Amino acid sequence: MIHIFDVDYTVIRKPSMWYFLREAIRKRIIRLSQLHQLPFDWIRYKLGHPNMDFIEEAVKHFAGIEKETLDQIAQTCFERQIKPDIYTDAANRIREALGQGERVIFATSSFHTIIQPLEHFFGIKGSIASALEFCDGRTSGRLMGNSFFGPQKKAAVEVWLGENGLQPHEACFYTDSYTDLSLLEFCGKPVAVNPDRILAREAKKHGWEILRFTKTLRGFPE
Repeated sequence: MIHIFDVDYTVIRKPSMWYFLREAIRKRIIRLSQLHQLPFDWIRYKLGHPNMDFIEEAVKHFAGIEKETLDQIAQTCFERQIKPDIYTDAANRIREALGQGERVIFATSSFHTIIQPLEHFFGIKGSIASALEFCDGRTSGRLMGNSFFGPQKKAAVEVWLGENGLQPHEACFYTDSYTDLSLLEFCGKPVAVNPDRILAREAKKHGWEILRFTKTLRGFPE
C-alpha cells in the first residue's frame, strides 16, 4: 500500500505557501504589493472556479532569488510555523504507515523547496511537488515542467505509480480539496480530510471515508 497525502489543510493547518510567503515578506525577500492577485485567486477557488495557472503566475515573483536564500527561508518557515501546525492525527497516520513498512509520499502543488523540510521531518523521500527552475543558482521565475494542481497532480501520480511498479488500487490518497477529485476517483482508497464544501458533498455521494483533523503539534508537542 502507498499512502499519498496532499499537504495544505490535510497534513498542515494552512497552505504551505502562505507560511512561506509570510516568512519571505518578513525577511524582505518579496514585497506584499507583489501578492495583490492572491486574494482574488483565493475567492475564485472558494467559489469552485480556481485559476488553474495561479502557481505559474505566482512563481514569477521569485525570479532572481538565490536558491540558498529560499532554502534558508523554507527551513526557518518550517521550524517556526509549519511544524507546530502539523495535524497530530496526520502525523500519527504517516508514522504508523511508515512503521508498518508502507510507502508514504506527499503530492502537492506547493514548491518542493517548501515541502522538503516536511519530508525530512517524517523521513519521506520522493514526493510529488512543483519544482522551481534555477539558473546559475538563482530562480528563473519559471517552473520545471508543470505545477501539480488539479488534473496535473492526478497525471503526475499516475506516472509516479507506473515508475514505481504500483497500481492505482494500491494507493490511498488523502486530501481536503475538490480540485483533487480526479485523483480521489483514480486511487483505490480515497479519503477526504477536512473536506471543503464541494468535496464533502462528493465524498458523501461516493461513500468515501471522511476524517476531521483539528489538533496540531503546537498543542501536543513531541
